[in-house]
Amino acid sequence: MPQNDRGSLWNAVRAAEHLSDRFLWGAHASISLGDLARGTSLGGRVEELRGRSVLVATGDQLTAALALVELDGIARRLVLCPPDVPSEHVPFVIATAAVDALVCDRATPEATARSVGSVVACSPRIVATDSERSGRLETEWILLTSGTTGLPKLVVHTLASLAGAIKGRGPQASAPVWSTFYDIRRYGGLQILLRALLGGGSLVLSSAQESTGDFLIRAGAHGVSHISGTPSHWRRALMSPSAHSIAPHYVRLSGEIADQAIVDRLLTSYPEARTAHAFASTEAGVAFEVGDGLAGFPASLLVQRDADVEMKVEDGSLRIRSARTATRYLGSQDGTIADRDGFVDTGDMVELRGDRYHFVGRRGGIINVGGLKIHPEEVEAVINCHPNVRMSLVRTRKNPITGALVVADVVLKAEADPANGRAAEVESEILQLCREALPRHKVPAAISFVPTLAVAPTGKVIRRNA
Repeated sequence: MPQNDRGSLWNAVRAAEHLSDRFLWGAHASISLGDLARGTSLGGRVEELRGRSVLVATGDQLTAALALVELDGIARRLVLCPPDVPSEHVPFVIATAAVDALVCDRATPEATARSVGSVVACSPRIVATDSERSGRLETEWILLTSGTTGLPKLVVHTLASLAGAIKGRGPQASAPVWSTFYDIRRYGGLQILLRALLGGGSLVLSSAQESTGDFLIRAGAHGVSHISGTPSHWRRALMSPSAHSIAPHYVRLSGEIADQAIVDRLLTSYPEARTAHAFASTEAGVAFEVGDGLAGFPASLLVQRDADVEMKVEDGSLRIRSARTATRYLGSQDGTIADRDGFVDTGDMVELRGDRYHFVGRRGGIINVGGLKIHPEEVEAVINCHPNVRMSLVRTRKNPITGALVVADVVLKAEADPANGRAAEVESEILQLCREALPRHKVPAAISFVPTLAVAPTGKVIRRNA
């Protein structure tokens, strides 16, 4: 069901079948799509937001989802503000997106309220309304990039570009129950919200206030059938005793490199599920999905005829052209996302091995050791293949001779915990794996066993060099 046949997200929801059986489940409340189609979460103030640039800055994912459904086609612009955006960056976002209205579910700082003019509360309590929402704008959806430093870039999408990869389910398929570790105000989470709404399903929303284990238990209780997250999300999930609270039919990875170790562990943990990893970026959109159980992607994807997405590799970087690409950056002098031929340079570096391309890391994430360049993700993929390793992080440590050394922080499975006295043995095995698979300069000079690794709200492991 291509979404642009329905005009807007609101129209798509209202026109769908069996709405009373479809839900958005939050951590503390749930909403039937049938109730939402007959009412409003915005206290009857939808018309006040018509044609305006609206900052959706709710604390809860459920209220954010409700606002997005109601305002697509009504607002001129929807600006999605994840809760982890630093408060000092909010004025920049407001100014750049020319925000003149705010949707929130909590107290708004007085300075922010003054700067936007209109403040509208969003609540999971649906108020019945019989007002018609006539007219339709092609709402701009503004997503913030997830960089760890500096001001975010504001990326402009339309509903058509966001939902270009979404296909409706077949007439015989049962309604999916989606869930995701992502926040729906980031590109990866928004994709899952749209898949649920436009694909005839329901959605279990995560919460930053609950543990991974509690979220998995809640998702399992709602019968989740389709679930997505980054490899780091999944590594943490598989460490939880609650990992088997879910029995999905489909498991999806995206957002980080899916190495063979995490693909294999998901296939083992959920043998009845179809496991796939997808490549997408906020700017380029969804490029492809691989479901053959192998890391990387077939080189044949680059030469497909009449494909919705065209790809090429130039200077080692994956480049993408499709109708799913964002329109532009908002507020920058140039604003251009694609090159003159329409290709987006993703900055994700790939290497051809046989008939398959493998991701080796980000262009900007290279470690330089004595003039030799190393992608940390490439080393992590080898370390993660050790059967006792849960996850790893490769980084640099300053060295007076070479300038930097490669070191690795490693989280072990419970049975190989350093307290059990196997640390020296496991360390030796990991280093041997690295020596066999990597050039000498990429082998870690030291390994530290740590209880956990920090993961950002985006679901990506946080990389900091000492």
